[in-house]
Amino acid sequence: MPSLFATSDLHVTHEGNGPVLDLVVPEEPDDWLLVVGDVAERATVIRDTLATLRERFAKVVWVPGNHELWTTPNDECQLRGQARYEFLVEQCRSIDVRTPEDEFPAWGELTIAPLFVFYDYSWRTPAAEGKTREEALAQAREAGVVCTDEYYLHPDPHPSRQAWCEARLKISRDRLDAIPADRRTILVSHWPLHRHPTKPLYYPEFALWCGTTETEDWHVRYRAELAVYGHLHIPRTTSADGVRFEEVSLGYPREWRKRARGAVPLRKLLTSS
Repeated sequence: MPSLFATSDLHVTHEGNGPVLDLVVPEEPDDWLLVVGDVAERATVIRDTLATLRERFAKVVWVPGNHELWTTPNDECQLRGQARYEFLVEQCRSIDVRTPEDEFPAWGELTIAPLFVFYDYSWRTPAAEGKTREEALAQAREAGVVCTDEYYLHPDPHPSRQAWCEARLKISRDRLDAIPADRRTILVSHWPLHRHPTKPLYYPEFALWCGTTETEDWHVRYRAELAVYGHLHIPRTTSADGVRFEEVSLGYPREWRKRARGAVPLRKLLTSS
């Protein structure tokens, strides 16, 4: 019976993570794979890695993470913002990998909904509640926390990252609202849709770059059987309102080498009945 697997935050160009890709293999020829963002930063590496995974799995579904959306000086692709995302979508389509812009695939009686919803700086620490975005960011800087997105993730042509997030929220809501009401879902997003997974963050200020309050009820509103995410590099299983949340990231070598179980780049989510 085919199974549904997931992986995230492979960061294949980080020394030590490249060989781990060899562990991302199916158990059966019909197994599916969800790739929940942060494959790499360079466009060619993202495409080549996804192409390798597509050769192994019967179907691959990808959502972007923040690292895919970076425009770095050493990347031959210098597209920024939405143009970069659209380019990556076309690259995925050329190798038969599903994206948030394609028809949602069905896994038996469940609809898999790959989402690109981003963040809008609305997840604040208690000290930053009621303050402006600029004040919240200043508080984070004082704590020594500044996400690299502030340098490499450009929102073009949107005036800001939060404006891009707002646009993505509307697109995602419209698509989710179109799913028949009798269908349960598997919600897939690089950034967690609910804030509870950010509680263990060593630097709570980093939650600014992790999601949006606008999605906090989506796992209920859209009848989620399962919500899958990455980004935090805290792989674990939690729940909210009776819905299972799975953080499926590998993370950086300095992180997974400290864990007794070592590198776990692949998680089995469901097996078809």
